[in-house]
Amino acid sequence: MKQRKAGNILPLVLLATASLLVSLWTVKDLDWEAHISIMQGFILFFSGLVFFPSIYLATNALFLHTVFGRRLVKTYKLNTGDVFDISNKQVSAVQALFCGLTGFTSCRYSCKRDMLRTSHYISEAYAWFGAAYFFYDIWSMYKVYSAKVSAGYMNGDAKAGKVGRGHKLVGYLRNNAVIVGHHLFIGGFGFLVITYLRGGLGDCFFGFVYLMEASTPFVSLRGILSKMGMKESRLYVVNGLLMLVSFFVCRVAMFPYVIHMYAQAIGKDFISAVFTLPRGCLVSIAFLLLPQIYWFVLMLNGATKVLRKSVSNNNNLNSINAK
Repeated sequence: MKQRKAGNILPLVLLATASLLVSLWTVKDLDWEAHISIMQGFILFFSGLVFFPSIYLATNALFLHTVFGRRLVKTYKLNTGDVFDISNKQVSAVQALFCGLTGFTSCRYSCKRDMLRTSHYISEAYAWFGAAYFFYDIWSMYKVYSAKVSAGYMNGDAKAGKVGRGHKLVGYLRNNAVIVGHHLFIGGFGFLVITYLRGGLGDCFFGFVYLMEASTPFVSLRGILSKMGMKESRLYVVNGLLMLVSFFVCRVAMFPYVIHMYAQAIGKDFISAVFTLPRGCLVSIAFLLLPQIYWFVLMLNGATKVLRKSVSNNNNLNSINAK
């Protein structure tokens, strides 16, 4: 059975590769400032629905059904929920890389021209492809939650494995309300803003929204290192600091910086520029920014605890060496 499931890895990787090739083929003849048609958009969206789950399932199979993967699972004492979580975080890092490339391309092309009006087709194209990720990720996070509950690892409750599917779903939505709401907002309304509701605004601004994901690989690596029991390692501490800095720059400080750029473009001061933004735009900014501040505060508290523990351990080690 394990050999048969391990045999699914190559087909899944080929399926993911094929979906990327289809996406590239869909946009290969477009001019730089062309718009994505509905037909092209649906092809890109369904390609994303194939790509992200394929990578996730292939990674799960690698960990659970190959000799190399089972050795890692045994070495780091991982359970099925941990494996699902690591796979989820690896896919998140891949998606973040795509977002970063999209944002960099959009900003590089649009910000040097008419920053209020110029657009690059890659922004709309990835809005269609990337929207699939946010809906996939809701499912993927549920699989992680369900595996942990079923295995009885959630809150140390040995009876957790008897929880029904409906109760799992309710528990998942209750415990992950912020992130699920964030995903639905980005995958739904955020997608519509970039593709249809932008009011003629160019990609210089939306490119920065894509660049928000630049901090995700550090967030993912922190979660993976934690699952592998490496919280005491120097890599965990260094990655945590890089995560904190990149998260603040890309997800918090980015908002006032972009508004500053907008103010310069329209020839107004910062506050006046804010009041020229449509109400819907202000609501969208608030909906995007507030969760980022919440998560940054959580990260800052976590980083403070790790640094205090690291300093305490070093002091204890120095004290022992002195004796």
